[in-house]
Amino acid sequence: MPTQVFLTIDTELMWRHHVAGLDLAEMAARSFEPAGVGVGWQLERLAAHGLKACFFVDPMPALVHGLVPIAAVVRAIRAAGQEVQLHLHPNWTGASATDRAKMPARFDLVDYAADEQRALLRQARALLIEAGAPAPIAFRGGSYAANDATLAALAEAGFAYDSSHNGSEHPWPSAIGLSPRRIAPVLHQGLIEVPVTLIDAGTQLRHFQICALSAREMRAALDHAVAQRHAAVTIVSHGFELANRAGTRPNAVHVRRFEALCGVLAARRDVLPTAHFADRPALALDQDDVPLAPSTLRTRLRQAEQLWSNLVEERAG
Repeated sequence: MPTQVFLTIDTELMWRHHVAGLDLAEMAARSFEPAGVGVGWQLERLAAHGLKACFFVDPMPALVHGLVPIAAVVRAIRAAGQEVQLHLHPNWTGASATDRAKMPARFDLVDYAADEQRALLRQARALLIEAGAPAPIAFRGGSYAANDATLAALAEAGFAYDSSHNGSEHPWPSAIGLSPRRIAPVLHQGLIEVPVTLIDAGTQLRHFQICALSAREMRAALDHAVAQRHAAVTIVSHGFELANRAGTRPNAVHVRRFEALCGVLAARRDVLPTAHFADRPALALDQDDVPLAPSTLRTRLRQAEQLWSNLVEERAG
């Protein structure tokens, strides 16, 4: 059985632009289409390479800023043939469009009791559907925040998948009751947990995210998954991640990584097919897949690249 790849892109109106007091049009532009390398560009590149991706969209900013920008990005994703699933940052429930200095008392989903989580999930699901998405069957907590109560609530609401477990963020806010090194899909709390893929960087676990791993590390992780017959690889990016933090210019390091990743996945689609959660691909649920082992050379080369990214590419244009 080939190793299924879930290429996931968390897509959200960004809190830092809200706090900075930007008007809604500028917030949406810098969150969804920053510097010409946002969701639209990513959709075009995915289409060019014939790849499937899941866009986890957070509808909760609609509570403060309305549904229009959320509905627009949902339409664009669906028109491109990609899927929309549910993302949730609950801090928007305590925000204000007129008082940007107002801070919520609780930021992460795991800060809420089980009954409160159920209510938040119902609310977010309804908003996402109102924005034009089909009823979601997969979920990722904002900042990977989820616990076993989250998963039980999702299963109760009819979700089939969660992808919040991230061992590099465990035990907080990624607080699901699984081993931090768990990277293989597993039936847990009534649904299939599809953890974010990790590599072992020696002193820490690093998750498979465009801004966290070099192209060399991503390629090695994919080679490792194929060689060891892993059940799945789950990759993370963001709609805004290929631009600098201000959203004013592309981050060339991240753009190159995204392009390199798409090229590898396109070239190896026979053993690393990309899938939508809505495809409900067959997944082995009894494996104990192990993260890629450390490499000092890969780590040092990535650290040098990260230094350049932070000092040069992240400067505001």
